[in-house]
Amino acid sequence: MKTRSIAAALAAAGVLALGALALGHSFAPMEVQAAPPAAAAAPPAPATPSIRAQVLPDFSSIVERYGPAVVNITTSGTRTASDSPFPEFFRGLPLPFQFQFGDPHAQVPVQGEGSGFIIGADGLVLTNAHVVQDASEVTVKLTDRREFKAKVLGTDPATDVAVLRIKADNLPVVQLGDPAQTRVGDWVLAIGSPFGFENSVTAGIVSAKGRSLPGDTYVPFIQTDVAVNPGNSGGPLFNLQGEVIGINSQIYSRSGGYQGLSFAIPINVVLRVKDQIVATGHATHARLGVNVQTMNQALAESFGLKGAQGALVAAVAPGSAAEKSGLQVGDVVLKFDGKDVADSASLAAMVGEAKPGEKARLDVWRKGAARSLTATLGVSSDEETKSASNDEGGGDARFGLAVRPLSPDERAQANVDAGGLLVESVNGAAARAGMAPGDIVLQAGGKPVKTVDDLRRAAKSGKTVALLVQRGDRRLFVPLQAG
Repeated sequence: MKTRSIAAALAAAGVLALGALALGHSFAPMEVQAAPPAAAAAPPAPATPSIRAQVLPDFSSIVERYGPAVVNITTSGTRTASDSPFPEFFRGLPLPFQFQFGDPHAQVPVQGEGSGFIIGADGLVLTNAHVVQDASEVTVKLTDRREFKAKVLGTDPATDVAVLRIKADNLPVVQLGDPAQTRVGDWVLAIGSPFGFENSVTAGIVSAKGRSLPGDTYVPFIQTDVAVNPGNSGGPLFNLQGEVIGINSQIYSRSGGYQGLSFAIPINVVLRVKDQIVATGHATHARLGVNVQTMNQALAESFGLKGAQGALVAAVAPGSAAEKSGLQVGDVVLKFDGKDVADSASLAAMVGEAKPGEKARLDVWRKGAARSLTATLGVSSDEETKSASNDEGGGDARFGLAVRPLSPDERAQANVDAGGLLVESVNGAAARAGMAPGDIVLQAGGKPVKTVDDLRRAAKSGKTVALLVQRGDRRLFVPLQAG
């Protein structure tokens, strides 16, 4: 891959894109000189309201004012030789070949590099947790070439936020903004050190808000198309007012480099974590204690909902806040403390933003009726709870399932208290829905299934029926259309 060619192509594409967009007050308008009036010219035609002057964004003023508050971070430390050297910054990167030489348990020296930004004139710096993870020494370099040894005040892997302190005064600082005011399509600007090129500036637009990524249940990411690469991690994402609205954290890539998908942690999430770390040295997150899945149209119809919104409860952890509130498997959480729950990711983010011990109102849909519950949120642990921790065989052609009741040994091994049908083969509707041999059917239409006849009765409804299925240590609902 030739870096120069890519840079030239990106620069050209940026010029073309910028020349075609009209933006707000923080832009420098293009000067257009009017042609001199012709003699005896016809009266001018009325202006078309939809035609507006072409303007270009002025990124230089943001860089000039706040660039000095963006820092380069280098780290040194050791890692076990068997550990992958690839940082969490990459997402979706295939690693088909990983070579290992020597003692897999030996400690080998490693060095890392990332970005950060100063939020306190007395030396408070924000970056990503994965930038300083396992580092024995952290160095912060300013744009004026001064270097400082940094103390890591604390890290929060759950949100990928770290807080550093350097011994300095009267430092340049960034201005913080409100991500809630950011709109999809707004221009944004990133400053960081991609591949070690310090204080590199890239720009793009907000592609989406509230994105959920695998394994990141607490963060509603801001997705952008800003060019972000390894080394940009921990750097700021600015809006056109020069306010930081997020920390650049991850990319999705099949090549290892930027492919148009970059993700930033909203600054309001970061500040909540920062305040806890500064006060106590660590951060805690609230926990509801459920496994949820996103609704689709088929599931919505099976539960009697008009639209495919909300988070469907597939499992409730014993002793959790959810169980104590009365939340049940099969409930659909529609609102959390008065805020609409669009999907499972948004519920996880809302719980993560709350504080342990707070009371939260849950508006749920249960068996065709709305009801309200109150949960006192618990404290999240390091490991998420995935699930509430001589018979006849048969099946039903309407679902395309061949099932049999579980034996006592199978029931104990699967941690199923009572009932349950083991799927032996699938076809038709079941195969199209993604069911597979080995799945265990626990409920059909909200009712427990203990015998094959229970499943047959559910299939006779002729409608879409939601089956609660256990697959390994996970539980999920699968909508099946009887046919």
